[in-house]
Amino acid sequence: MEKEHIGVLVMSYGTPESMDHIEQYYTHIRRGHAPTAEQLAELTERYEAIVGGVFPLREHTNQQVAALEEMLNLEHPDKRFTCYQGLKHASPFIEDGIEQMVKDGVSRGIGVILAPHYSTMSVGAYIKRAQEKADEQGLSMSFVESYHLHPKLLQALTERVRTNLASFADEHVRVLFTAHSLPEKIVEMGDPYPNQLLETARAVADAAGVADWQFAWQSAGRTSVPWLGPDIQDVLHTISQEEQIRNVLVCPIGFVSDHLEVLYDLDIESKQTAASLGMKLERTASLNSDPLYMQTLSDVVYAKLSE
Repeated sequence: MEKEHIGVLVMSYGTPESMDHIEQYYTHIRRGHAPTAEQLAELTERYEAIVGGVFPLREHTNQQVAALEEMLNLEHPDKRFTCYQGLKHASPFIEDGIEQMVKDGVSRGIGVILAPHYSTMSVGAYIKRAQEKADEQGLSMSFVESYHLHPKLLQALTERVRTNLASFADEHVRVLFTAHSLPEKIVEMGDPYPNQLLETARAVADAAGVADWQFAWQSAGRTSVPWLGPDIQDVLHTISQEEQIRNVLVCPIGFVSDHLEVLYDLDIESKQTAASLGMKLERTASLNSDPLYMQTLSDVVYAKLSE
């Protein structure tokens, strides 16, 4: 008997394929409006600072997708799983992934996002695009909306916090959990994003035995509307000047991969801020293709099949 063929659409924000694709990528983010020369120069400088003209960022997603497919087929040999990429702002786009699933004759699709926390503005937007394309193509799809308290995800994050704290020896450390900021209006909408992030932070802090921690936002967009705060840059100034905190460990629980918001906003910008304040700042390693994270994704994808 032939195994049921399940297609898994693995969705994420996307990154340019190379330095030459930055303008095209930025234009897509800006809904077809090309960036100004100044905006393009600034973004290009940030990528040059983290990749030096070499572009490994996309490889993290490629590796995650390949590792998840391997994990699913290893753990559930009664079915055949094929994982497809669907990116929000770069090729292959979300719609491309759906089309390829249909061409390959998958009998059912499951969508999962490389972001553990749900927001209508992030995860919800991915799901909406995928569902619309699936409906157009006549493909049955279901979606994982969040997995922010999955035990294996929490274990992977906890292990990272413990590892980094050990490097500070017996010095006092403030742990900052961070995630990508979103416009403040999501709070009025009753969006679960801020609460889910706090639940993850609290669970990891408890498991790691961390009493001194707080939450900070990062990477807010430059728009006319207010974004969720406080921003990590402001937090660093405040805890340095008002509390004389000298050691900081940042755990970016809202991100699962090494990309611009981690490699530049934290590893360069926040470290520079900390150094200027006489503080030592370290960051926990990104999950990337950590087996515990792959098991988390495998678990939540497979659970969707029995719903």
